[in-house]
Parts: sequence; structure tokens; C-alpha cells
Amino acid sequence: MPCRCSRATRDGDYIPLMSKLHSGAQLRALMERGTVFVPGAFNALVARAVARAGFAATYISGGATANVAGFPDIGLITLSEMCRTIREISDASGIPVIADADTGYGEIECCVRTVVEYERAGAAALHLEDQVFPKRCGHLDGKDLITAQEMADKVGAMAKHRLSDDFVIIARTDARHVTSFEDMIARANLYREAGADVIFPEGLHDADEFARFMKASRGKTLANMTEFGKTAHLTADDFRALGCSIVIYPLSLMRMAMKAVDDGLALLARDGGFHSSIDRMQTRAQLYELMAYSPGKPWVYPANSR
Repeated sequence: MPCRCSRATRDGDYIPLMSKLHSGAQLRALMERGTVFVPGAFNALVARAVARAGFAATYISGGATANVAGFPDIGLITLSEMCRTIREISDASGIPVIADADTGYGEIECCVRTVVEYERAGAAALHLEDQVFPKRCGHLDGKDLITAQEMADKVGAMAKHRLSDDFVIIARTDARHVTSFEDMIARANLYREAGADVIFPEGLHDADEFARFMKASRGKTLANMTEFGKTAHLTADDFRALGCSIVIYPLSLMRMAMKAVDDGLALLARDGGFHSSIDRMQTRAQLYELMAYSPGKPWVYPANSR
């Protein structure tokens, strides 16, 4: 599967292009050059904005996908629904997509189908977690884990059955707040041996814990910089200094957008209109620019413009 990249035309239109590289190969190349900072996109329009802002990859949170469908993050979104979101975001953004696969939608056979379907939908990478279904947000307490070997078997099956070796398998462990820091490290190393390209240690507290983890589990590491959770706020420079391969910001843009929605509704209730907040809105012209759409001219579907 070719990799998606992008360019801007002379008049500023954002146009996705197709390169010869698998999107996973592009993500791997980005990691080799340094830390990859990956904002979460909760729909295709946001993904276009992420790409236009110059970010080299975007992330699809299972929690955000569930939330915009009206559900909590407890594993209610199906494989088909997630693949549709991947396809829309991948096509619209033209950049590598890292997608949340929760617990793989079932046992090993389901995990095999998941890796194939995610890659076919256009993802560059997925992450799988070692929680028992129904899962919970990684920054909540009260989680349960499957055995380390069960998770390793899932990871190994996914690595074996991905369509291309370029596709990136990320194994997440939630052991830090379920068993112990030491068990988290043991699990991480077992998952690496099973075929994980990157390890995602969920819920680490601070930079010192990231440093301890990365010293004990050598290899590429993904950090989750989410607000209102167990991890202290760390800056981009902090993550670069630690040597993290990927940093995701899964819900930040959705949280900002929903705060704006709440504020706007309060204004409507108070003022009887949105006239006092026009300067806080994206204009029609700005939306059309983001969509690379000029009224009166044919619009080219993003997947066909590469």
C-alpha cells in the first residue's frame, strides 16, 4: 500500500499526493529521524487541518471515535466502524495514520483480521492493549489484564499476518497501574520479542518513569500525552530529550472543540444568537480553503488527487 504525503500548490491549496512508500514505511522513516509528534484527529476534516498545519502523522483514538458516536470508551465501537474512520481520515489527510485497535476486537483470530482490515483501510500502524475486554480508558483505575503470554500471542499473530512488513505494530501495556512497574517492563520486553515494533507504556507518571522504562526496555517507545490523566504534562523538548519515538495527543483537539461547542451554546442561550462570537468562527472561505474547494470548479476526491 503506497504511502500518502502532501504538498501545497502555489495558491495555497492542500493537495495530498501518493508516494511509492507504504505509509508504515514513511512512519518508520519519520521515527528514524527523531521524535514524531502526532495530534489526534476525531474526523476527516480535523485530519486535513492536522496535515495542513505541518504534522507528519495523525492519530485515531478509539475513545474519541466512541465519544463522537455518543458512546463512552468501553470498547463499543466495532471493527467496521473503526475501519471506516481510518479510511476517511487516511484519504482526507494524506499522512500516515496510527489507529487504536483496543483489545483487537477479540481473540487471536479477530486480531489477525483486525491487522489486515486496518492496513487495507489505510492505517500505517495500530496499537493493541493487554486489557481484558470490556476495556477501560488507560488513565482510569479498575482495569484487568490478560496474561502476558496471551498478549504476546496476539502481537505475534498480528506481526505474522500483516500484509506488509512495513506496517507498524505497537503493543500497549496497562500494567503500570494494575500489577507493577516491574511487570510492565517484563511485559514490554516479551511483547518486543513477540514482534512489536514499538511499545506503548500507558499511564507513566513523569519523565523519570519514562527514563526508567526506556532504560529497562530498549527499543522504540510511544508516549501518550493526554490531559487530566495520570501523566504529568511534558513538553515536546522533554520527549525529545527522553528519546521517545512517537508522542500522541489523542483527545486534545476534541476537548478544545467540545469546550468551544459548550461556550457557543451558552452564548446562544444568553444572547439569542451567535453574533457576538463571529470572530471565533472559521469562515466559509477558510473552510473551503481547508477542503481545497473552489465554488464553480470541479472538486477532486482526495484519494484520486495523489
